Amino acid sequence: MLRVLTLSTLFPDATRRNFGVFVERQTLGLAAHPRVELRVVAPLGLPPFPLALTGRHAALARLPLGEQWKGIDVYRPRFLNVPGTAGRFHVGALTRSLRPVLANIRRDFAFDVIDASFFFPDGPAAVAMGKAFGVPVSIKARGSDIHHWGMAAATGGQVRAAGRDADGVLAVSAAMKRDMVAIGMPADRIRVHRTGVDLGRFVPRDRHAAKAALKVAGALVVSNGALIDRKGHDIVIDAVAALPNATLLIAGEGPYRGALETKIAALGLEDRVRLLGAVPHGEMADLLGAADVMALASVNEGLANAWVEALACGTPIVVPDVGGAAEVVTERAYGRIVGRSAAGFASGIAAVIADRTPSAQVRAGAERFTWEANTAGLYEHLSGLVAQYRG
Repeated sequence: MLRVLTLSTLFPDATRRNFGVFVERQTLGLAAHPRVELRVVAPLGLPPFPLALTGRHAALARLPLGEQWKGIDVYRPRFLNVPGTAGRFHVGALTRSLRPVLANIRRDFAFDVIDASFFFPDGPAAVAMGKAFGVPVSIKARGSDIHHWGMAAATGGQVRAAGRDADGVLAVSAAMKRDMVAIGMPADRIRVHRTGVDLGRFVPRDRHAAKAALKVAGALVVSNGALIDRKGHDIVIDAVAALPNATLLIAGEGPYRGALETKIAALGLEDRVRLLGAVPHGEMADLLGAADVMALASVNEGLANAWVEALACGTPIVVPDVGGAAEVVTERAYGRIVGRSAAGFASGIAAVIADRTPSAQVRAGAERFTWEANTAGLYEHLSGLVAQYRG
């Protein structure tokens, strides 16, 4: 049996069920492999007392230190997250909190490999733990962990060093691998490991009936992502403003909500643009299946799960040329890659709506991305690292 310790600060909990759902799905797939035993360590970064007892931090602080999560043993140690430090001290604090937890786990679970599912702060801490416990380490890059933390002055050096010191590295797209090599990570240690999509849940719907359930007439555009500046929801709103017969529904929550509400009101779009808030992942298939287009104007992405889920629902996508976009939109039927501007998105959305591509043709774009392939690739990668480490 391959004994895997998955380390992830990007893992859901009872207070954030939509948080890290793709890491969760990948982990559940690997845990179900007949030759794998797996434990998860999902650390929680909390500010110093008394801030840790206020607002959203209070709910995190009350979570159990250990629990069964969907049949997997999950440990949730805390580490100090000091506000205003730009993440500079995250790795040191996380490493200190992990050492006793992993030592305790190792008494009855002699893990063979540490699988870090995000590059910061997980990656550098995983490398330190690999050295401490004499096991190989893999780190997966997903997007902002490279494009933000890997470029920031306070943390970039730690990310780059982890990429050089890890025994193996995964990237969600070939484009992500190129970005990692560009900042100094060794190309020969980076393997492209794409996401999967649940092709049983994300399926085409009766679009007319699905729109009626949402009280939408005419063309429907959906945008799915956290309400933060880099997701570019403001660009999509401006694009829809130029398409008088289109309705836009935005699924997500975050600190940019107030600015978006102000923009919607200023443009007089209250009847055509709705902020839905956080939509449970289990309900996203219904929303995407109702849409004529899924449009997301992110500054950067690795290979967004939202793109692939939309295609699985038979809904074409309109996205800028970021991350693995060109690896997903490989056919006209799958959507358009456009300039990251309101005019670019308006043109792309209008073109997709005019195409009226049958849902089955669009769905073919998602059938390349399966969780079965994701699990098989991850098992091969991790077992290979262990064999090489011991060899």
